[in-house]
Amino acid sequence: MTPSIRQDRLTSEFLALAAASRESLDERLSADLITEKLHALGFCVQEDDAGRALGGNAGNLYGTLSGTRPGPPLLFSAHMDTVAPGNGKHPLLHEDGTVTSDGTTVLGADDCAGLAEILEGIRSVREAGIAHRDIEVLFPVAEEIYIRGSGIFDYSRLRSKEAYVLDMSGAVGSAAVRAPSLISFRVTVTGRASHAGFAPENGIHAIRAAAEAIARIPQGRVDADTTSNIGTVSGGTAKNIVPEQCVCTGEVRSFSHKKALGRIEEIRARFREAAAQYGAAVQMETQEILRSYEVPQEAAVVRRFRDVCGRLGLPGTLRSTFGGSDNHNFLKAGISGIVLSCGMERVHSTQEHISVQELVRGAALVAGLITCDD
Repeated sequence: MTPSIRQDRLTSEFLALAAASRESLDERLSADLITEKLHALGFCVQEDDAGRALGGNAGNLYGTLSGTRPGPPLLFSAHMDTVAPGNGKHPLLHEDGTVTSDGTTVLGADDCAGLAEILEGIRSVREAGIAHRDIEVLFPVAEEIYIRGSGIFDYSRLRSKEAYVLDMSGAVGSAAVRAPSLISFRVTVTGRASHAGFAPENGIHAIRAAAEAIARIPQGRVDADTTSNIGTVSGGTAKNIVPEQCVCTGEVRSFSHKKALGRIEEIRARFREAAAQYGAAVQMETQEILRSYEVPQEAAVVRRFRDVCGRLGLPGTLRSTFGGSDNHNFLKAGISGIVLSCGMERVHSTQEHISVQELVRGAALVAGLITCDD
């Protein structure tokens, strides 16, 4: 028996989820709606205290559903928050089957598409009475602010060792098996203030020292694996005062964690050299936001994805992404996961859109994964 994806129901559910989803740390409406839907599917649902810990109003949702066939459980995940402007959304279904916002906000397909596809995929299998393995779901909060919700989840609750994270742009049928490290940094250059007209020679120009360092630092795509960027520069207090302080922030991304660390040390060295040249002091703080990973193509989680795609007539393309997702935290917790495209396009903009047909394909893929013979 083949599960039947109900397009009308899936569309209505996506529209409801998109309307309810909110910006990071304001996920209460989504959490309540999803909890109701999971209970209706027979899930045992728990909500953790991530909201309290992060200063939000909802926690990560974790659900379990017993299967009817042997085999280890599979984890499916999509995040509940969206980027700004993401409150007060009004999703619109157009005659050609495209769904957009009204143009004043994002649509929220990132990541309501993943949520809706997971729910409908599971529902279709249950309705058809098809045997399936045990299922776990994890719907985190605060993904859009550096995967903070999944970063504090208690992974001892999970039994799954394999995960599918529905959180990538593009047509359904591709998956990311490689993603980068991301290290952010903040550099403070401290000089000495002085009157710029009467005694400029008594000052140490912090902005000039910082500018010297920035000029020496390669930026953009510095090699095939790595990017580097200084995104903000601020300093000074008045136009007639030699600036005492300049603060620069930026990031390094690389598919090689070793390269990312090396690039950070090069940036540190350039700032130290420039500060010493002008007699300034420098302090640099770094934070590892993401740790790079690459899931082998022969891994079971990848083979299963490609097998199901083949049966559904989907391409089964494997690729890299330079973005972050909750899958970074899953890999750190020992769960082998890949990130699936779920049909959304132009995310993080008011031109975000998705087609109903892509939602249907995504739900069918989920149904295939939970009923697949390994």
